[in-house]
Amino acid sequence: MSHPSGGEKIPFRRSLQLKFALTYLIIIAAVLILLNTYPVLVSQDLVFRSKTSLLQSQASVIADTIARTESLTSESVRDYMEQLGYIGQFRVLVTDEFGLILYDSDELRFTEGRYAMLGEVSAALRGYNAAISSYQDGAFHSRAAVPVIYRDMTIGCVYLYERDTDQAQLLTDIQRNLTSISLVICVVVLIMSGFFSRVLTRRVGELLRAIRIVREGEYGHRVDIRGRDELSQLAGEFNQLTGRLQTTEEVRRRFVSDASHELKTPLASIRLLTDSILQTDGMDPATVRDFVSDIGEEADRLTRISEKLLTLTRMDSAVAVETAPVEVAPVVEKVVHMLSPLAKESAVTVETCLEADCVVQATQDDLYQIAFNLVENAVKYNVPGGRVMVGLRAMGDLVLLTVEDTGVGIPEEDLPKVFDRFYRVDKARSRAAGGTGLGLSIVKDTARQHGGAVTVRRREEGGTCFQVAFPRWTEEGGAPL
Repeated sequence: MSHPSGGEKIPFRRSLQLKFALTYLIIIAAVLILLNTYPVLVSQDLVFRSKTSLLQSQASVIADTIARTESLTSESVRDYMEQLGYIGQFRVLVTDEFGLILYDSDELRFTEGRYAMLGEVSAALRGYNAAISSYQDGAFHSRAAVPVIYRDMTIGCVYLYERDTDQAQLLTDIQRNLTSISLVICVVVLIMSGFFSRVLTRRVGELLRAIRIVREGEYGHRVDIRGRDELSQLAGEFNQLTGRLQTTEEVRRRFVSDASHELKTPLASIRLLTDSILQTDGMDPATVRDFVSDIGEEADRLTRISEKLLTLTRMDSAVAVETAPVEVAPVVEKVVHMLSPLAKESAVTVETCLEADCVVQATQDDLYQIAFNLVENAVKYNVPGGRVMVGLRAMGDLVLLTVEDTGVGIPEEDLPKVFDRFYRVDKARSRAAGGTGLGLSIVKDTARQHGGAVTVRRREEGGTCFQVAFPRWTEEGGAPL
């Protein structure tokens, strides 16, 4: 099943919203379980301690009171208990040294004359104090037994038992109130977790929808997520990314359009010339030769455009090249020598001022291409009788290659655009000179690939000045950073 915006629809049981909500609920449930158990357990422990302490103290008082004779009898114990005047909520059992019950405050039980088969009684008859408290059936059941000692001899024990429902009811009320509060909190947390998880996932959903829209080619789409958290930062990064994608796509489309246009012109000329040759009967050899010569020139132009497009493609793909320290001056001298016939034909004088010891980390081919494009443009777009000044010097950590001409110059508004691909200041003159509009783009990209930069400015005396700055290579430290 496909989502309308192009992505697979995520079931709710697998959605991020449900996961966030369940996370909140699990955390709150753990807190509520702790809230409902810990206070109750602590309260029970406090009650247990108070009960056992109270019963032991009461049993000790009774044991001290009846420990006055060498042996205990039912009559003597009853007399001591009547003298003690003990009336309370406890059940009291008194046994002799064998565990025989001599006295039971609960007369309805008819336990006198029987043996007390109780663990606490057995421990007390062995000379130990024993006390225990538990919570069962909605009541606290507390027991305590202490030995009755006469002249270091255990002559019996006192056993106390209490069943307290009042404090048990209080603890039950507390637990019931905690449960009610927990239920209310659960409902509130359920609503709030659903709301907040929805708010959070809605922002994530906006990003997801924006990604799907951009994936379909709408690079101008932007997402508006407010706030100062990670999601808003992610939205900002997404908008910047789509901005760069939009710019790249516009450059790509313009590049493809310009490249198609540039390739179409010589192809159309070749097609026109060949059609003319084929469709004209009896064309004289001189005309045919001229047409074939024109076809060759257009083919050469196609070759130049293709080679420069391949060069730009190689640089765009960031293919790693092996570089080495290169002395720039011999490369520039070779370029000037190769272009001297073109300069002579154009009646342009090329002057050089090249310093030695100008070494950069690059390749000879790339340096040759940079110098060739700059000097060739300076010659082609000059005026008859003009000059081209080529300079090379070291300045600190830089090597500066300067190419100046005395031509008509470049208008100030066109200076920022001259490095754009296929851009021409004077399109008619550029075509007449065989230009492709790619040379300066190659210069800029090649220089940048080797850590350099190229700048352009108008000369006050007229003409244009291009300057390329490279990091200078030294034997001590290599190329300076």
